Amino acid sequence: MKKGSQLTLVSATICALALLASGCGSGSGTNTEGAEQSSGSQASNNAVVSVHGCEPAQPLIPSSTAESCGGQVVNAINSRLVRFDDQGKARNDLASEIKGNDDMSQYKITLADGRKFSDGTPITAKSFTKAWSWSANVTNGQLNASFFANIKGFENLQRQGVPADAQFSGSKVIDEKTFTVDLSSPSSTFPIQVGYMAFAPLPESFYRDPKAFGENPVSSGPYKFESWQHNALIKLGRNSDYDGEVKVQNGGIDYKVYTDLGSAYSDVQAGNLDVIDRIPTSAVKTFMTDSMVQSYNKPGSGLQMFTIPTAMEHFGQDQEGHLRRQAISMAIDRKMLIDKVLGGLGVQPTDFTAPTIPGYAKSLKGSDNIRYSSKKAKEYWAKADAISQWPVDRTFRMLYNADGGAKDFYDGMANSIKNTLGIKAEATPVPTFSEFRGNIKKRLYKDAAFRSSWSPDYPSPETYLMSNFASSAADGNGSNDGDYKNPRFDALLQQAAKAQDTNEANKFFQQSEEILLKDMPAVPLYYANNTGASAKRVHGMRLGWDGFPIFAELSKDQ
Repeated sequence: MKKGSQLTLVSATICALALLASGCGSGSGTNTEGAEQSSGSQASNNAVVSVHGCEPAQPLIPSSTAESCGGQVVNAINSRLVRFDDQGKARNDLASEIKGNDDMSQYKITLADGRKFSDGTPITAKSFTKAWSWSANVTNGQLNASFFANIKGFENLQRQGVPADAQFSGSKVIDEKTFTVDLSSPSSTFPIQVGYMAFAPLPESFYRDPKAFGENPVSSGPYKFESWQHNALIKLGRNSDYDGEVKVQNGGIDYKVYTDLGSAYSDVQAGNLDVIDRIPTSAVKTFMTDSMVQSYNKPGSGLQMFTIPTAMEHFGQDQEGHLRRQAISMAIDRKMLIDKVLGGLGVQPTDFTAPTIPGYAKSLKGSDNIRYSSKKAKEYWAKADAISQWPVDRTFRMLYNADGGAKDFYDGMANSIKNTLGIKAEATPVPTFSEFRGNIKKRLYKDAAFRSSWSPDYPSPETYLMSNFASSAADGNGSNDGDYKNPRFDALLQQAAKAQDTNEANKFFQQSEEILLKDMPAVPLYYANNTGASAKRVHGMRLGWDGFPIFAELSKDQ
């Protein structure tokens, strides 16, 4: 996910509690008492379901939306070539076939029959090629333009002064139902990437007035846009022109804007709001046993970690550095911190992705390096000292932004490291997220570790590994803020890109993670849980792989 939202702790501070998941105690599931009480009545597939929301930061244009407030709405009203089920698996939607050539550098895309927009116009090959070109064009200033960077001709569309209607040289319409896409480099994950919202098609009416469209968009998905009362409510109705596989179980969605999460939770308790997809700090300790709601708490797709820059003395990518990185990781008692600081809303990590991502691995070579072991941590630290002695007066520092709710967790980590290794360790706050991220971009933190995290843009290990650890993303060219570089790791990512299918690609991704578990460019801390609650009369409340409610499955008693 873009760095602008990368470092947000999932539910701010919590008791010191503010992060997520349920690994140690496995506290996932629903409040069965509330579920049983609501199951006796007849659910209606015509009832409108109200969902907690926030005011979108941008117009409701797929390539302009890069945050969750607008993202939930844009996802609901737009179909793409593929959709993701609640397990994060890609399924054809507007596409009937996406076929790559032998080296995955070109894709031929065939569309499904009979699909159309909510204005009645057909969805054609041009609906995609023209939309992608407009979205990637620098003149149009779209936030998601970079997602099209691997399509041939992207550089030309990024030149200042290019006409707003210039088209990709790498995409060609064959006929109404068929088009091809040429890539600058092979990608076996391209058929997954096109499920991201930026790749949605656009009708011809969009180009007549993009600004007006953003306020009153035409739909291609299971829901159609009805109205937008800014800072209050977005109404979505069932799209009668939708002919895809998603079966909507309700009459529509009222996306209600709240500025206070506590108020939204109180409304769920009172039955004035049907669904909330985050839990306020005030309810974290109690929501799982709250008889007034049906609770939801399961592993999510967010990964929290901290980065140790390669330039940090004694922590380089050499034998001493590897030993110290592994020792620091094994000196952190994650289970204790998740239980006591996060209130059990966190899952101990086993890899560098997340449990909701296809390709996630529970057991990899080197995964012991991210499990607490006082004995091994001391042993590895002593081996590193035999190579180059750690100065007695030196402090291992971990930086975090003070406005993100991370203080208790980071103080706890510092104590765990100090008590285990017998060295000085401290957590140091930076006043604001803006200052924190600005200093990281300027590479001002060369003598300290710093907080980092990742949420995926599409369900593939690639979005975690490429974005955070590839050499091409180092030196300010991406999100590899520690400037980690390993040619063997990069080569495995390239092999994954050339793989014939996602299963083969995931094997290469997992091999690359085994390198990360040795080199430890960043230290995984926990997987962030998806948490939420619904009113007792609601049925089908689940959060998908991306942490959003699955709107189509929601229904409620008449």
